[in-house]
Amino acid sequence: MALMGAAILPAEVALPFWLLMRHAPLLPALGFTSAFALGAWGLRAVSLGGAFTGLLLTVLVSLAAGPPGFLAILVLFLLTFLATRFGYAQKQRRGTAERKRGRTGIQILANLGPASMTVVPLLLWRPLSHVLLAGFVAAIAEAAADTVYSELGQVLAPRKAYLVTNLEHVECGRDGAISFAGCMAALVVSALICAVCQWVDLLLPRWFWLATLSGFAGMLLDSILGATIERPDAWAITP
Repeated sequence: MALMGAAILPAEVALPFWLLMRHAPLLPALGFTSAFALGAWGLRAVSLGGAFTGLLLTVLVSLAAGPPGFLAILVLFLLTFLATRFGYAQKQRRGTAERKRGRTGIQILANLGPASMTVVPLLLWRPLSHVLLAGFVAAIAEAAADTVYSELGQVLAPRKAYLVTNLEHVECGRDGAISFAGCMAALVVSALICAVCQWVDLLLPRWFWLATLSGFAGMLLDSILGATIERPDAWAITP
């Protein structure tokens, strides 16, 4: 291609032109994801570190899964942003509202890291791509479901929260606390993410329910971890 460019273009611009064409998919990926990261930071949905982390992961996803992968992350962001802002004043009074500076880099890595790792192999290896993409969609669905069930549950059912491990009635917002309203919202959101991904040909129809239920099950598993390992008193020794 460099030789063809040299025959048409002046020698001093042939190499830059070849490099531009060689990395053409990277340019729109950087453009859209940079605008996305700046917008999320401007809305205070993420911190500066969160915006940078999200930018790196979203570029990887966009290169591996194409525009549909970017769209999946965009829908995830919109759903979680709206859920976080829903009933924000009520959450502030209870002391469970997300901090005003937005999500940190660690939180973004926890949300997008598993999904990104699922599709990164597609940059070098395309066999079984539909399986890897189904795993990506399930991971995105889990991230959306986990945030939505927590953020909506504590507003829709503030006095009907139960510990996932033993169904003990607990304070809303506690690690491992779930509610019927929150779980139903999580299931709907998981299905919505999968429906959008199926619409843009990121998910095959036969994988729809498996990805949807996997996202919901991942949310429940995260709640179990929150009720056991992540609780401050989980490892306390009682006399």
